[in-house]
Amino acid sequence: MIPADTKSSRQLSSFLQRVLLLDSSPANGRMMADLVKNLGAGRIHTETTEARAMEACKQLEPQLVITEWSGPMFEGLRFTKNLRRSGLACRAAPVIMVTAEATAAAILGARNAGVHEFLRKPFAIRDLSRRIEAVMLTRRDWIEAVNYVGPDRRRFNSGDYRGPRKRRSDSTAPEESARIEQALKILKSAFGAIQSDPAQARRSIQAQAADLHAIAMRSNDMKLMNAVAPLQRAMIAIGEAGPLSRPKLEAAAAGLWAFAPETVPQKERFAI
Repeated sequence: MIPADTKSSRQLSSFLQRVLLLDSSPANGRMMADLVKNLGAGRIHTETTEARAMEACKQLEPQLVITEWSGPMFEGLRFTKNLRRSGLACRAAPVIMVTAEATAAAILGARNAGVHEFLRKPFAIRDLSRRIEAVMLTRRDWIEAVNYVGPDRRRFNSGDYRGPRKRRSDSTAPEESARIEQALKILKSAFGAIQSDPAQARRSIQAQAADLHAIAMRSNDMKLMNAVAPLQRAMIAIGEAGPLSRPKLEAAAAGLWAFAPETVPQKERFAI
């Protein structure tokens, strides 16, 4: 085995104290565990079934998940989607998917499931190290929508990682106006999902309200601050278990639609 770069291992070790591996082959799982350990990992837990892996997520709260595309007792995409939409503390943990079938469809499926990085077999330890560096050292915005939960898909990288992105053009933070537009689109979608998917609608509304509040704070925008405040108060009043009322929440968010893009006609702003 080629030894991992010592400096890189030291840099990554604090992010790799708890690692979950999902692989249907115990032999392949042991090989991956050896590779990850060589990169500075601490506790490594390996599972061969989807159900046991999800249970391990509850107990271990992994900082990193590495999963095969599929096996006799699991589907990597389904596992990732279920993890993202769960209420677990580790639901946002970086996920790296490994497969020998690196087709365009497979990469797109992984991206849309909420996977952070894609690793094609066969690979060397330096390839694994680059993927782990990418997910741990270059954090991506988290998208808490209704139809998608996971890292910002615009930053998905299925190629070799070449080190931290430091150029201005590589900034992970979109312009504030684009963030506001995105939050409003997701918020409208979440209102529409209150009946069909209340748990995710609740998480999504809370996340968008928090994001809009943060934008207002950063930009010292009191108008936006005042517009999002009623929605935040409404969600606090409802609490974590109270039923969501779409009419009440839409009324609380009414002031936010003034921040919709100018190109969207006023009558269509609720259809964002």
